[in-house]
Amino acid sequence: MKLRVGYDLMYECEHPTPMMLMLNTHYSRASDVLSADVLKVNPPVPITQYRDSFGNLCSRLVAPAGQLALSTTAVLEVSAEPESIEPNGYQHAVEELPDDTLVFLLGSRYCETDLLSDFAWQTFGATPLGRPRVQAICDFVHHHIKFGYADARPTKTAWQAWNERTGVCRDFAHLAVTLCRAMNIPARYCTGYISDVNLPPPYAAMDFAAWFEAYLGGTWQTFDPRNNAPRTGRVLMARGRDAADVALSNTFGTAKLTGFTVVCEPLVEATVAPVV
Repeated sequence: MKLRVGYDLMYECEHPTPMMLMLNTHYSRASDVLSADVLKVNPPVPITQYRDSFGNLCSRLVAPAGQLALSTTAVLEVSAEPESIEPNGYQHAVEELPDDTLVFLLGSRYCETDLLSDFAWQTFGATPLGRPRVQAICDFVHHHIKFGYADARPTKTAWQAWNERTGVCRDFAHLAVTLCRAMNIPARYCTGYISDVNLPPPYAAMDFAAWFEAYLGGTWQTFDPRNNAPRTGRVLMARGRDAADVALSNTFGTAKLTGFTVVCEPLVEATVAPVV
């Protein structure tokens, strides 16, 4: 299946404002790309790019005073079937874990493992190790938090989401990441696109999405406590310890987001009638 992804974002800046952006698909999807997502900027300004310590592609620019439009579109070849469960759900003992996974056991800006450790062990300590334990955490988070855009705020942490029991997909992911880490399971936060393919209508307005990956059986495996079901057409953009590491845009000055459109949908190709 050919999947089209992209966005149109509009910012209003009072003064020239440096920006750092993570608005490209992740390099791990490079083999699936049929048409690359080249960042377009209007008015045109110089862009430089680098990879951060997590391997995410980051773009730097200075937005001029006034309006700045950011847009891209890409086409990827993806499976038309829902995601499948990884076969190996083994949970590694901490002493067995690779060095580069250990940072994903630690508390971070939005994931306060110290505040939720006791709750995690009381609630999940008797569950089977590995994938069943991670799934039990996802089931809990899925039912514990009520989804609502009105309850979103950029400063909300896992601890606050646990107490308030409301939030958006990033809050679901932060709470699940925190509980996994408290149970000695490395977990990292992910952001990107998720399509509505294979889902019944009605469909909500498309948005960027958040989920997480847990380290099980020697691999990083996808879990989605917000939807808590396999999805079709999930496309990673960035991953890190939590949302602080993978913000789609960081602005170093006053910048107001005034326009926001996200696309993630099957590409409908035009058919040409045969010449008779």
